[in-house]
Amino acid sequence: MPAFQGVDYFNADELLSEEERLVRNTVREFVEDSVLPVIEKHNRAGTFPRDIVQKMAELGVFGATLPTTYGCAGLNNVSYGLMMQELERGDSSIRSFASVQSALVMFPIYTFGSEEQKDKWLPLLASGKAIGSFGLTEPDYGSNPGGMITRAVRKDGGFVLNGAKMWITNGTIADVSVVWAKLDGVVHGFLVEKGTKGFSAPEMKGKHSLRASVTSELVFEDCWIPEENIFPNGKGLKAPLMCLSQARYGIAWGALGAAMGCYDVALNYAKSRIQFDKPIASFQLVQEKLVYMLTEITKGQLLCIQLGRLKDQHKVKFTHISMAKRNNVYHALEIARIARDILGANGILDEYPIMRHMANLESVKTYEGTHDIHTLIIGEDITGIAAYA
Repeated sequence: MPAFQGVDYFNADELLSEEERLVRNTVREFVEDSVLPVIEKHNRAGTFPRDIVQKMAELGVFGATLPTTYGCAGLNNVSYGLMMQELERGDSSIRSFASVQSALVMFPIYTFGSEEQKDKWLPLLASGKAIGSFGLTEPDYGSNPGGMITRAVRKDGGFVLNGAKMWITNGTIADVSVVWAKLDGVVHGFLVEKGTKGFSAPEMKGKHSLRASVTSELVFEDCWIPEENIFPNGKGLKAPLMCLSQARYGIAWGALGAAMGCYDVALNYAKSRIQFDKPIASFQLVQEKLVYMLTEITKGQLLCIQLGRLKDQHKVKFTHISMAKRNNVYHALEIARIARDILGANGILDEYPIMRHMANLESVKTYEGTHDIHTLIIGEDITGIAAYA
């Protein structure tokens, strides 16, 4: 397959600064050189390509929008979004790793942590010398995180933690986990370090999706957490939900990358695949499919660029992010399915990325807020009526 040239039907590049294009092109090249050549092997084996973590760190991917004081890149949100777009064109698992490290670990440490916590962990996480995970979802509480049963109680100048988290990206390999638990009935954030007595993080196996990602349980059995490992700021459920908004922002961009990858493969295939003595791209039904794919990618690009501008201007609402995540993931999954259809039987082969993207996007559609939950978030915003129950 030819090298990826990008998808830009509406000259959206003209809406980007020179620096933003440079950031995107740099990560695009990294994906071409370091992700695509190995990702199918890791997807088959169900393993995460650890050796690319350092390369991503060198590109400034981790905590890209945080200050340079902590070894971060200090980029704007559009640049960060473009990074996530390109990483997910490689694989949702790679973007998920970067999203968790940046939005769900570094962001809460920076936003809710003490100066000592920031000074200790942010440079390590930015450099890839430490890996983080985020523990909010529980076996019985996904869409309703406020129902969590993980508890912390004060004891011996610290806290004792009991409970379990599930579907945790990076959990098994993490050096530190941001864990949310109820203390005196109020949600608090804790930093649980690898090797803490009573803490285990078994890897979840048997996935048909996000196979190149480490997905884990987090189990806490009388874990003693020192006082200095509780976040001094950000009490209540609003704090972890703020983190989810950061992650959902990256997902909205990332889904575009997967969609672009599928569209690019389908277009090139349709122009070269000969049936009835001519390329299948010459048939009306195939052209209609390609037009749908390109139109939805273009709409998603414009949505994300404006979303990023609003975020950089501190004008973004979490409902804006919900709309972008909901829309872009939904259409990315449809685009993957249509691309599989265009490729016919070849679409199921891992010579092409289509089925891998499709399987991954099935998870992306339901994590960080399901499609239906985002529908209700937006519905409440425009009607003033909550319809969750």
